[in-house]
Amino acid sequence: MGEARPTSGGDPSDAAPESGAQPKAEPKKAGNLAMRLLTAAVAVPIILLLLYKGPDWSLFLVVLAATAVGAFELFGMTHPNDTASRAFGISLTLGASAVAYLGGNNPKVLVTALIAAPLLGPLWTLVRLGDMKTAALRALAMSAGPLFVGVPITLLAVLRRDQGEDGAGYVVFCLMVAWFGDTGGYFAGRFLGKHKLYEAVSPKKTVEGAIGGLAGSALAAVLAHFVFLRSLPLGPGLLLALVAGALGQAGDLGESLLKRSTGVKDSGQIVPGHGGILDRVDALMLVAACVYGYTIWK
Repeated sequence: MGEARPTSGGDPSDAAPESGAQPKAEPKKAGNLAMRLLTAAVAVPIILLLLYKGPDWSLFLVVLAATAVGAFELFGMTHPNDTASRAFGISLTLGASAVAYLGGNNPKVLVTALIAAPLLGPLWTLVRLGDMKTAALRALAMSAGPLFVGVPITLLAVLRRDQGEDGAGYVVFCLMVAWFGDTGGYFAGRFLGKHKLYEAVSPKKTVEGAIGGLAGSALAAVLAHFVFLRSLPLGPGLLLALVAGALGQAGDLGESLLKRSTGVKDSGQIVPGHGGILDRVDALMLVAACVYGYTIWK
């Protein structure tokens, strides 16, 4: 995620200074990692309580809040000096999230949303023209951004609602594929990382870290099959975890590309030890979409 911070997940070599001067960075690493663990210790029990004890709509409310913050961060990068456009983008994102959750079973509603959202971006940019050099970026961001941020994370709430007794298990599986992949990549990259993965986008991610991330995602499938999601066959579960984990890593790189191209280090600072919402869910968005696709096509 963030190229210069150890808490961004994935590959810890992302966190090392390019000069290789490790000793001065270690205290900050340790402090960020401790804050990250503390945040997880608080957040994970709350998430599990909502999943297994709360009503279906309670998770959707959490997701809705997360999409609002994610949209605020996204349009803060693409429309940094345009408050009206940021507000419009957030509104579209919340609308896309609501459509995905409330109208997901109605093809007419989905098709209407898929037609309207991409068209509104260029139309809005005509109203808020600004700098012509960035107009195309802003138009496309307003077209795709609401769907990109608003829909994938909302699919977690859809999984929780539509998969019956397995709904909570599928959500936990998504979280574990993303988070175990993030952690596996962090430690594999830290101790084994030598070969650059995609230097132009994220200079300190490594091939070894990516492989470690896939191993972590595969471990999530094994635990899911034997512990809390026994309806997920082990073989298909492993394949699903590997595909979803790889897509999650691509999502991580995609957000790094967006941040690098707009000159931003972290998407935000709302999550202690983790940065912004987008820094935390960039991989999860792709994982959730992949797992949701599996559940409707399996």
